Amino acid sequence: MEWLRMEQWSPYVVGFGIGILSWFTFLLSDKPIGCSTAFTRTSGMIEKLFRGHPVTEKAYYKKFPPAIDWEWMLVLGIFFGAFLSANLSGQFQFLWVPMGWEETFGPNPVLRWVVALIGGIVMGFGARWAGGCTSGHGISGTLQLALSSWLAAVSFFIGGIVTAGFLFQWL
Repeated sequence: MEWLRMEQWSPYVVGFGIGILSWFTFLLSDKPIGCSTAFTRTSGMIEKLFRGHPVTEKAYYKKFPPAIDWEWMLVLGIFFGAFLSANLSGQFQFLWVPMGWEETFGPNPVLRWVVALIGGIVMGFGARWAGGCTSGHGISGTLQLALSSWLAAVSFFIGGIVTAGFLFQWL
């Protein structure tokens, strides 16, 4: 089990593993891998705490009920899996500002968190607008040869390259 302690895994092995996970997901649940809906379900659960049952009458929440489901558990699994992997490889550390960010923008953690929050909000809107996230489109949708997912996946890469270039090269 020494391979669990590696600092980096082969992208081919990881891609193969994600493919196998996708097969099992379809086989066992008849659903594709995806996690952006879990965040909208969470916002519905939070809203339901304050507004009560009327939240479930909204058209969106009729389609995607504000409840913990398998996608929500996938997000939880991603969080704990990353934590476990970082611990096993000896790479876990509390780092408020990544080195690349610090070299370009300085050590201010507030700036880093504000930019990360804004980026997360924009990505969340983009995922809902596109009808899926990188895992929903990039893994499950492309696996099913959906044209919309291939267009979304190409757009994710282009957007990431342009954003990284803008942040770290052109500023």
